[in-house]
Amino acid sequence: MTEIRGTNGMLSQAEQGMKLFESQMGTAAEYDKQAAEQYKVQVELKIADLDSQAAMLTGKDNKKERAAKGKEVAELKSEQRRYVDACKIVKGLEPKFGNFTTKEAVLPDAPTKQEEEEVKVVQTKKDPKKEKKETAGLSPAETKELENLKQQIIERKALLKELQGLSGGQQNKDEEVVKMVARMNELKEKQDPGSTKKEKEGKKDKKTPLSAEELKEFGQLQGEIEIYKAKLRTEFGYSNKDIKADPDLRDMETRLAAFQKRS
Repeated sequence: MTEIRGTNGMLSQAEQGMKLFESQMGTAAEYDKQAAEQYKVQVELKIADLDSQAAMLTGKDNKKERAAKGKEVAELKSEQRRYVDACKIVKGLEPKFGNFTTKEAVLPDAPTKQEEEEVKVVQTKKDPKKEKKETAGLSPAETKELENLKQQIIERKALLKELQGLSGGQQNKDEEVVKMVARMNELKEKQDPGSTKKEKEGKKDKKTPLSAEELKEFGQLQGEIEIYKAKLRTEFGYSNKDIKADPDLRDMETRLAAFQKRS
């Protein structure tokens, strides 16, 4: 078979071009999603078992043992780094602690002096007006960071509510939540200057009335609170002080107060 002249040279150039492209772009890390899912299931089975044990420890006399079970559940969820990473991988997010990683990410190679000089030459030729326009808004990396922050804030608040029974206002005061919200607002302001100020003003001035569905939920919540108080008093032997300190009741009363403020 006759070989087309110059083909080998073309293929060699293409291969070199691909290698150069990979070195400049880098490659993303790869994770064992199946192993992460299996580990997540194992931990959650342990959590379910502890929850069922805690549910059987009724009454005021078993309050300490019940709390101990709750503490074990909290430790499984928040202190085990493998579980945290497993949850993130299952959700399609990058693991925080690097567990279940099958292939490390390859970072782009540092540019050579020649490449840096070429970039400088291009930058000097840029139109100042066009350059100003290009730098407005967020970079792709910052856009991804903003989306990740939104998800992380939701996950952190859910964890605080589940493990510590914190209300929405208490969750907002959490140190990690405060830091993430501050960074999120910083990125949102860069993306749309003045947007965070508009949000604050809108929240301050706007008071939306309850919808028909919310009015129904409002009434149901009032009844649920009374029933729950009676259950704590009769079935679990709680005193008035214990009832007031119950985290689930406090959460329901916080939601009720929000409805009352708008009604």
